[in-house]
Amino acid sequence: MEHSSRFFENRACQYFHCHQDLEECNCLFCYCPLYVRTDCPGNPSYLEAGGKRIKVCSNCTFPHRPENYDAVIEMLKK
Repeated sequence: MEHSSRFFENRACQYFHCHQDLEECNCLFCYCPLYVRTDCPGNPSYLEAGGKRIKVCSNCTFPHRPENYDAVIEMLKK
């Protein structure tokens, strides 16, 4: 995709390609804005550490898929 207000891919980033299975990675949501959501549409896993439950999103590609931009924005509006 071409860079726009809906898509940005930073191939120069030291962490690119953070999700190996994506052909196009939308870096616009590098830090997932859905991290704090319990109703996240992605596929996070959870770790127990120090008596706390920690959300682990390293295997989740939902916000990085260009076709999911609208879904992320709609969730942020709620």
